Amino acid sequence: MDKPLISVITVNYNGLEHTIGMLASFQKVTYPHFEIIVVDNASKEDPSPLLDAFPEVKLIKNKENQGFAGGNNRGLEEANGEYFFLINNDTEVFPDVLDNLILRCQNNPKVGLVCPKIRYYESPKIIQFAGYTNINPITGRGKGIGFQEIDKGQYDQAYITHLAHGAAMFIPKKVVEDVGLMAEFFFLYYEELDYCERIKKAGYEIWYEPAACILHKESMSVGKNSLLKTYYMSRNRWVFLRRNVPWPLFLFTASYYFMVAIPKSLVNFAIKREWDHLKAYWRGFMGSFLLKSLHDNPVLKPKVE
Repeated sequence: MDKPLISVITVNYNGLEHTIGMLASFQKVTYPHFEIIVVDNASKEDPSPLLDAFPEVKLIKNKENQGFAGGNNRGLEEANGEYFFLINNDTEVFPDVLDNLILRCQNNPKVGLVCPKIRYYESPKIIQFAGYTNINPITGRGKGIGFQEIDKGQYDQAYITHLAHGAAMFIPKKVVEDVGLMAEFFFLYYEELDYCERIKKAGYEIWYEPAACILHKESMSVGKNSLLKTYYMSRNRWVFLRRNVPWPLFLFTASYYFMVAIPKSLVNFAIKREWDHLKAYWRGFMGSFLLKSLHDNPVLKPKVE
C-alpha cells in the first residue's frame, strides 16, 4: 500500500453495543489502509461477539480496568501504524474522516495532534467540539469553542487550538515516540488535557480539523454526576495544575484553589445536601497527595516481533 497505515484504537468497557456501532461506521471509511484495535478494559460482558462481527479487529483483553489512559496505552503498544487515531467507542465516523485527519498531519510536520469536529449523535446539527480555549493557570478552567451551537459553518476553517477532545485524537507515531504515552495515574478525566500540554511543550501544535467529523453519543443534557466522576474530577484537576503550572505562578494557583475553589465546591455540595459527593470531592483532593512519581510518564517501547 502506498498510503501510511493508520492504527484506530478504541477502549471498550461494558459498552459492546456502542463499540459495534462504531466499528460498523468504519466499514464505510474511504481511507484504504488502517487497522482497528479494541482494548477491552475488563468488561463484565464478553467482548468476543466483536470478533464474530468484525474478524479483522485485533482484540486486547485487559485483566483489570486500566482507565482511559491505560486502555489507550495498551492499544498504542500493540499498534503498527505510522499514525494513531484514539477514538471513543460511543462515536460514529464519517467516511472521509481518516483522509482529512492524515492530510492535516502530512501538510504540516509541526502538527502533534488533530481533533475532528464533533457533533452530537442524537442532535447531529449541534456542535460539541470545535476547539478549546487554554486552561486558566489560576482557576484551572477552560472553555469549549462552539459548544452546543448550531453548526452553520461558523467553525469550518481549520486552526490551531489549545486542547484536544479525548473522544477523538489523531496523533503521528513520531509524536508519541517523542512525548511518551499518557500518564496512567489520572485513570479518568484530565489525562488528554495533560497530554496536550506535554505535546505543546515538545514543540508541536494541536489542531482542530473541521473537514473531518464524527458524531458522539454523549448526551447534551448534563445529569447528576456519579460519585466516581466527582472523585476523579476533584483529584485530577489539582494533579493537572501541579504538573503543568510553573513556579512561581503556581503560588497564585494554590492560593486560589485553597481559598476559593475548594470552599466553593464544598459549600455547593452542602447546600444541595449532596453529602456523598462532598465526601467524594474531599477524598479526591486528598488522594492527589498520595500519588507517587507525579511527573513520570510512560514511554512507547519498540515492539518485539
